[in-house]
Amino acid sequence: MGNNIKHGISFGSALAICISWSLHKSILWAILHGVFSWAYVVYYIVTR
Repeated sequence: MGNNIKHGISFGSALAICISWSLHKSILWAILHGVFSWAYVVYYIVTR
């Protein structure tokens, strides 16, 4: 189960970075959003 959690966190970070990069084209925003990972992904979905 611990391995699945690690993959979920990694996927969430990668997804947040991809969304952030496509919107802002900024590595700093991408890093920041990668740190917040799933929270940013949920925020993006709710606000779109």
